[in-house]
Amino acid sequence: MKAFGFLSFGHYGPVPGSRVRTAGDMLRQTVELAEGADEIGVNGAYVRVHHFARQAASPIPLLTAMAARTKRIEVGTGVIDMRYENPLYLAEELAALDLLADQRIAIGISRGSPETALRGYEAFGYGGSDDPRGADLAREKFDALLRAIDGEAVVDSDPQMAPPGRLAIEPRSPGLRDRIWWGAGSRDSAEQVGRQGVNLMSSTLLTEATGQPFHVLQREQIDRYREAYREAGHTGSPRVSVSRSVFPIVSAEDEAYFGLRSRENMDQVGIIDGFRSTFGKTYADAPDRLIQQLKADEAVMSADTLMLTIPNQLGPEYNLHVLQAFAEHVAPALGWKPNTEGPVQGDAM
Repeated sequence: MKAFGFLSFGHYGPVPGSRVRTAGDMLRQTVELAEGADEIGVNGAYVRVHHFARQAASPIPLLTAMAARTKRIEVGTGVIDMRYENPLYLAEELAALDLLADQRIAIGISRGSPETALRGYEAFGYGGSDDPRGADLAREKFDALLRAIDGEAVVDSDPQMAPPGRLAIEPRSPGLRDRIWWGAGSRDSAEQVGRQGVNLMSSTLLTEATGQPFHVLQREQIDRYREAYREAGHTGSPRVSVSRSVFPIVSAEDEAYFGLRSRENMDQVGIIDGFRSTFGKTYADAPDRLIQQLKADEAVMSADTLMLTIPNQLGPEYNLHVLQAFAEHVAPALGWKPNTEGPVQGDAM
């Protein structure tokens, strides 16, 4: 592990105890959290994307505001649901964001998590999927996005307005493809990501259950991704991120929120989106014990970036306390390099 960041689900609503009552609260507090994290030395500020729910939905304006108010921290998503996107317009938006952010972006894209809406992407005008989950639609659109980012000409010019030929989208940002990630939920999908030559983003669950501990199964996913990347002939330094819920207990407030119940939790197996899946556990303990536990987590130590899922409903002040405690008491022992030491680099292939 070289780097860590926070991953916010962007929840808001009139829920007892929540300090995030409205969408405006959520957006402003996420920017505030990114500013504070940047000063701490945290490497990344990432947001989940969901539709038809009281959560973060349209990430580009939020990421742009975060990038404008920070200096070093990477801003990104985990993940954009490609079923809901126009690939050419998203390519334009990402290029503009990348240029404004001085290449400090990490855009995770995938088919997305199960939504509250049934086939909600069709309400956005995107139909034609043969898969009830829309996975084929997401993959096709992701391929089109990558081609657009790479500068492929996609439309004939109007001879009354431009020289004859075909036109690519504008603007384009050099090297943007190196900052694109695919959120893979299984070992097989990770191999496909490796063959495409983009970065791998893996979360706190896998849509597989083999009886192995979650971190071992996820480490195998990472290994298969890197092997597929090499076999496809790619020669870059791809990045890999994993997500975990990690809470150093350094105060009575931490103990009240995440104490005994979290200490006793374990991996879980359940059904999500029709698949028997493995869910990773929450880590909550004293810093010295957390260091031991995370060093034993094979996937955390194999990835270059650890995304800490945060309880954004508790407000930026408490979440900055969590990030500060992790940065001060845990991360250095795991190999962390703060953002003052430059951009995060993947492992050379």
